[in-house]
Amino acid sequence: MTWAWSLPPRVRRVAAAVVHGVHDWVADVGAVGPDDPLGRRFGRFGQGSCLVYPQGAIYNEDHIWIGEGTIVGPNTCITAGIAAGQPLLSDPVVRIGDRCLIGRFCHIVGHWSIEIGDDIQTGPYVYITDQNHTYVDPDQPIGRQWPVEASVRIGSGSWLGAHVVILPGTTIGEHVVVAAGAVVRGEIPDRCVVAGVPAKVVKRWVDGRGWVPERDGVPL
Repeated sequence: MTWAWSLPPRVRRVAAAVVHGVHDWVADVGAVGPDDPLGRRFGRFGQGSCLVYPQGAIYNEDHIWIGEGTIVGPNTCITAGIAAGQPLLSDPVVRIGDRCLIGRFCHIVGHWSIEIGDDIQTGPYVYITDQNHTYVDPDQPIGRQWPVEASVRIGSGSWLGAHVVILPGTTIGEHVVVAAGAVVRGEIPDRCVVAGVPAKVVKRWVDGRGWVPERDGVPL
């Protein structure tokens, strides 16, 4: 038991109310909207959108576009490049659409092109990147080998579960469910469910049949 629990109950209740009140006030004031100084540094920052406090790392905001009505959860990092002021070859590098909900502690790390469509929701701790180290030289540490970029696109209306990893070169169709913990790379068609490491299609929407389980690439 900490010293705070040894306080008289009435004193602790009053102190707790003050602490929670200050916390809520800080969270409210610390949120970032389109008219705030940080919001104005973005390439685009739509009306009704918000970066919830506390924000994670944010680099090169002028190369990041956020649509309207999008909420980015606390401690989420959105970066164009890996350092402030880094020269970038495309604009925007990261584009997030309208009415998205990005969960807490996510990382969206763009170097070339990450496009997140409209009406997308993610769970917490999702990692999306368009760059990875190569490992073509077996005699060199992987961290010292030159990274390569491959664009990422996530179609509108999709849902990414907690701890999903989206690797460079991935294109996810519209209205796709990515199960928690999946690691995705490559082409994912519209209206399906993918799961696993590496992620594979486990269900597809078939007109007239609904959601149909999949085995070996063939709807059952």
